[in-house]
Amino acid sequence: MSLQMEIDLPADLDRLRLPEGVEARLHTLLDRQDRGHTLTEAERKEAEGLVNLAELLALLRSRAERLAG
Repeated sequence: MSLQMEIDLPADLDRLRLPEGVEARLHTLLDRQDRGHTLTEAERKEAEGLVNLAELLALLRSRAERLAG
């Protein structure tokens, strides 16, 4: 299966990152987990979703930078 999309990217590719507050929340959750605290099911799903979003944004930023030369 293949999916093709057109996405309008911002001129400032650095904007393709999690907002500061969202990134801070992700780090809080991951730090708690790293210290051995068990995340609730909701927190685990939240962390997984934020990691997936961060990875997608990084991929988009990387490909856009490559296309920009």
